[in-house]
Amino acid sequence: MPCQNGRWAYCSLNAETLKQLDEIVQSFDVSRIDPQAEIARCRQHVLDTKGRELDAQGRAMLEEDLRSPCTEEIAVFQAFSRIIREAGRKFVVMDTAPTGHTLLLLDATGAYHREATRHIDPHLHHTTPMMRLQDPARTKVMIVTLAETTPVLEAAGLQEELRRAGIEPWAWLINNSLAAAPTSSPFLKRRAALELAQIEAVRTRHAGRVALVPMQPEEPIGIERLRNLVEPQNAPDHAGATRES
Repeated sequence: MPCQNGRWAYCSLNAETLKQLDEIVQSFDVSRIDPQAEIARCRQHVLDTKGRELDAQGRAMLEEDLRSPCTEEIAVFQAFSRIIREAGRKFVVMDTAPTGHTLLLLDATGAYHREATRHIDPHLHHTTPMMRLQDPARTKVMIVTLAETTPVLEAAGLQEELRRAGIEPWAWLINNSLAAAPTSSPFLKRRAALELAQIEAVRTRHAGRVALVPMQPEEPIGIERLRNLVEPQNAPDHAGATRES
């Protein structure tokens, strides 16, 4: 579906974010990668093709092979690749956690890239999912974190993994920041003060471009509240981080 600037958008988001987009879902193609559904699709495809002419014993052995953990990685990677290909004609927004499946997916993407480039004629033009992710003109990776020790460490670890894969994050976004929100509560002011060290660490050690999103009094559900997140804020910027819309 076309979004407000006339371009088309495809969003692959987690379940919680999907609920928050209820009011504007008509402006996007919205989905999520469901590992179990993708595994089932992958298994059925293999059984319908490679298993089509096998006898009962051969089919049973194939079904056993398809129950291996590798099948899940392959299935999720194939779904990821389908979404990445959409970026040739749409804006594609993907929301994923900085650990677990994301790192496995990154490993699978890199392995596929190495295998593909090894077998493809170097004189032929080709583009792998990894090449799309490595292209800063096509892909902008934003690392979203909280101004807390563990989330910042996890995000920094993800950034190192991305860099090892040749993907340079475009920006960091510090979400739900009390340090960037107006408050008169002594308790919340103390909480805000505790955030400053982590915000400074992000600014000076990890990111060249940082955006602070203040903690909101209400969940930003609906297009108006989402738009308000990128409007200029009157709250004092205690941390000195750049606020970018």
